[in-house]
Amino acid sequence: MDSATKRLLRLRLKMNRMRVKFRRLNTLKLKRVDEESWRRPRGIDNKIKWSRKGYPPLVRIGYRNPKAVRGLHPSGLIEVLVRRPQDLEGLDPRKHCVRIARTVGRKKRLQIIEKAKSMGLRILNAVGVEA
Repeated sequence: MDSATKRLLRLRLKMNRMRVKFRRLNTLKLKRVDEESWRRPRGIDNKIKWSRKGYPPLVRIGYRNPKAVRGLHPSGLIEVLVRRPQDLEGLDPRKHCVRIARTVGRKKRLQIIEKAKSMGLRILNAVGVEA
């Protein structure tokens, strides 16, 4: 991994720590409104829409992460979801890391882990499986 990517990953981590939690309208008042499901505020009297002082911030493009590291694993590798051993073909250990799908059973999971280890790939969720 080059120094520019490392720098951008550190910047992304710093931005994620500093980023505010975007709240949906009335999540503080109404229990039935889910805080995680953000919806754009609408209406002419909406204070969040007009970014009034004292109200939660509005989602804007300036909060986005750097494009070069967007969607990468924190290690800087491209995360690939694997459902069968054949999905590992063509992956590069220097660029890719593997996450085994949650619907994969034990037998096939062991096959995937064995093949990934022989290829030198990093497995993100191979915890608790004795290979």
